[in-house]
Amino acid sequence: MSGITKRKPLQLEWNLLVLVTTALVLFGLVMVYSATSGSAALGNANPQGYVERQALYAFAGLVLLLVLSRLDLERLRSFAPTLVIAALVLCLGVLAVGARINGARRWIAAGPLAFQPSELAKFALVLWLASYLSRKPAPRTLKELGRPIGLVVGAFAVLVLVEPDLGTALTILLVVGAILLISGTRLPLLATAYGIVFAFAAIAAWSSPYRRDRLLTFLDPWKDPTGAGLQNVQALISLGSGGIFGRGLGQGIEPLHYLPEAPTDMIFAVVGEELGLIGVTLVLVAFCTFAYAGIRLAIACRDPFAKRLAAGLTALVCGQAAINIAAVVGVAPLTGIPLPFVSYGGSSLVVMLGSVGVLLNIARNGGRATAAVPDRGRRDGRTRRAGARSGGSSATPRRARDVRRFA
Repeated sequence: MSGITKRKPLQLEWNLLVLVTTALVLFGLVMVYSATSGSAALGNANPQGYVERQALYAFAGLVLLLVLSRLDLERLRSFAPTLVIAALVLCLGVLAVGARINGARRWIAAGPLAFQPSELAKFALVLWLASYLSRKPAPRTLKELGRPIGLVVGAFAVLVLVEPDLGTALTILLVVGAILLISGTRLPLLATAYGIVFAFAAIAAWSSPYRRDRLLTFLDPWKDPTGAGLQNVQALISLGSGGIFGRGLGQGIEPLHYLPEAPTDMIFAVVGEELGLIGVTLVLVAFCTFAYAGIRLAIACRDPFAKRLAAGLTALVCGQAAINIAAVVGVAPLTGIPLPFVSYGGSSLVVMLGSVGVLLNIARNGGRATAAVPDRGRRDGRTRRAGARSGGSSATPRRARDVRRFA
């Protein structure tokens, strides 16, 4: 009798993740084309240029998804320290050699392609933190939380804030909180730690003219609707002008040089204008369904590493979506973070699809880091047979064990 047991795949979670991710990626391709083709044609550029590049990124992300959905998670776990160090080096490098776009250094250009290290940093941190907290007890004091978790997370948060990239910093904090919470960290400790973090963040935001202007613009974008508040105001106009059913795909006016960053940060506003309330509701339902599947998966996990990894990756996808949507509808400051699977952007799409691949891996293995594990209380099948022959007694005489060993 084999000493190996297998758990059935978590079929509902697997199906929901596949269906929602596929729908959002295909929907994103349609919306990227709709948001860019008109302005490209007016500028005598290739109307299909953006969507063609996005399709290539989607293909690369699909390949990564398939690889990670089949890779032994214990092997992926072993890569966590290396991946964190690589992401840290790249985040440092982007500040030195990164291309400056719209006043920010977030991308490392390689010919026609551009890579955003902060996207890799988010995935690397989730992997490392899930691995670390699956081997160590949850922090009980601020000192335990500060070393090494606070130091590692703080280093990444500072680096992405220098770029500047407030949205990624917020996403990192949200993901870390989710993993700490599911690991058993007490709520009062988390509240104290995040209170300290946000106090320092408020001081840093007010001391920086760039971030202070962003905050003041968020509080009253209509004070300067054609200057600092242009993006906020046009996003609200775009959402409001769609009504219930929208103007129709490709019929939006705002993407035609009125709404800044329409295919990236503001794609949700384009959805609101062209597909109306129905369109934005369907997008919200899709991300809520993704969150439902991810939370169910994390709860069902028996393996500590898989549980923390599932919670962290679910928080990464849905937390980033929440931050983007909140900024577009005007209930949070603009952060420059894309809407997962939908916004134009290669680095984000590839990393998000890779994250889904890991979630599918966990669901396929029934919530374990590996597909098969030894029976509890049994080291191998031979031990079980030995116990059975001795009438269930664990105290088998040495001579009897030797006879069976050489029989």
